[in-house]
Amino acid sequence: MNVEKTPLTLLGLGTMGTALARAWLAAGHPLTVWNRTAARAEPLAADGATVAATAAEAVAAGGLVVVCLLDDASVAEALTDADLTGKDLVDLTTGTPDQARDRAAWAQARGARFLDGGIMAVPPMIGAPGSGAYVFYSGSRALFDAHRDTLAVPARTEYVGEDPRLAALHDVALLSAMYGMFAGVAHAFALVREEDVALKDFASLLAGWLTAMTASVHGTADHLRSGDYTTGVASNLAMQVAGTATLLCTAEEQGVSPELLTPYLDLMKRRLADGHGDEDTTGVIDLLGHRTDRAG
Repeated sequence: MNVEKTPLTLLGLGTMGTALARAWLAAGHPLTVWNRTAARAEPLAADGATVAATAAEAVAAGGLVVVCLLDDASVAEALTDADLTGKDLVDLTTGTPDQARDRAAWAQARGARFLDGGIMAVPPMIGAPGSGAYVFYSGSRALFDAHRDTLAVPARTEYVGEDPRLAALHDVALLSAMYGMFAGVAHAFALVREEDVALKDFASLLAGWLTAMTASVHGTADHLRSGDYTTGVASNLAMQVAGTATLLCTAEEQGVSPELLTPYLDLMKRRLADGHGDEDTTGVIDLLGHRTDRAG
């Protein structure tokens, strides 16, 4: 029994957009594509995609419209002349939470349901079984439920809420943690690279250590929920701050700049100076501030 596949439109054929297009075509979905540089659509036309001359023409071709463009401004520009009445608009363009909120209001004012997405993958992972790729979605639950199977073709889906800001917020939060990890990895390799250390062996040790340390995120979440940062603490802030001198002295001995470490270490010292030596490091989060003026 053949199951009819949902037709969709895709605007934007950069590296990620092309990967998305190929995944939907491979799964048998009728696909209309548009790209500002028309030549990028030619290989997809050979694979069965319908190429639209304009973004407005592409939008008119179907009810589900996915955009994966350079930035939020390019989304507005591409859709200027498009009739979005009755359309389901899914925005996979990388942007900020507030841009997603504003784009959702803009789409709804033009008669469309809106879903924002944050892609947690690089293009080679798209459409590859077992790659671990997934996409955060937020906004219209009705839209998500209606097109869940189609959206899941390129990558696994993670719906995170009706607030359209949440997909971008999750995306940026995870990426921020990733870059913090990269900073620590860079510092670690800088310390050992000039020594008689087998870097591949060290990499295995480092990966294992970081993997073990990731379990601490659950304790951080529990502390933030309860407001008590002292429960179950094995190594309190006072002990950890006392140990930072060794980290800094070792960096100096090795001729390595501590600039990737000192921002976080300075926050730990501030929290300790405020009288929180019996906590773990969760209290550092309180020093980073909290927005109370967010609209919507």
